[in-house]
Amino acid sequence: MGQLSDQNPETGYGPRMLRMMKHMQVASVLLFALFPFYMMLNISMKDNPQFYAKPIGVEGPFRTENWGQAWTEVSGYISNSLVVTISATFLGVTGALCGAYFFARLKMPGANILWGLLVLLLMMPTISNLVPLFVLLKNLSLLNTLWALVLVGSAGMQAFSIFILRGYVEQIPTDLFEAAEIDGASHFQQFRMIVIPLSGPIVGTIAVNCFLQSWNDFIVPLVVLRDKELWTVPLALLRLDGEYLRQWGPLMAGYAISSIPVVILFVFTMRLFIKGMTEGAVKG
Repeated sequence: MGQLSDQNPETGYGPRMLRMMKHMQVASVLLFALFPFYMMLNISMKDNPQFYAKPIGVEGPFRTENWGQAWTEVSGYISNSLVVTISATFLGVTGALCGAYFFARLKMPGANILWGLLVLLLMMPTISNLVPLFVLLKNLSLLNTLWALVLVGSAGMQAFSIFILRGYVEQIPTDLFEAAEIDGASHFQQFRMIVIPLSGPIVGTIAVNCFLQSWNDFIVPLVVLRDKELWTVPLALLRLDGEYLRQWGPLMAGYAISSIPVVILFVFTMRLFIKGMTEGAVKG
């Protein structure tokens, strides 16, 4: 009996080592992921001499005035970023879901060609369209307006979002659409009553990605906006960079403040985001 208990896989040396290695691997991944966040908070509490003396270690006294300076520079532009990001995300997700329904359900001549052109857009770098985009916005009298950022942001999300959503809509059982057609439901009614309710998790995932893309956008606001009153948070962070000397403490504090809405978004949508990421893996 003693030999049998020594060979128990639950209490053996091998399984314990395996569990320890798994825990060490998880801990190393968490350490690697949280290290930039630690550095950002650590540097935000230092002045330049402290940062140059100990860039990684913690050293007092803590410069809390860095956060006040950063808040003064950034707070006035958070509302602009929220308006642009929320509007662009709503329009982008709505348009992408409609486009995914079109490619998944409406079989028409030339649909495969349109799909191929859409896939080609995924291979085109965004920066290559900057000059034509500037000319187009100028002709539409949208330069130096927040509407330009909303429209450009929502349009820039379409290719990737439609590419992801189309596969999800195609996996919805066709029996549901056939039953709706027998009851006389139009395509709009099928879209509203079948596609939207069943696509909640993946739509949440796409919405989070679109929110991050629009919130972090820097190039388009830099080119389009001229008045400082219309600046978004990424542009406001430029004022913390300094013209001749970079103040690392206020700059890192500004980065931390700008990340707060993103952190709040993930806290409230984490379960929906993970469910959307894993939904496609178990469907079908």
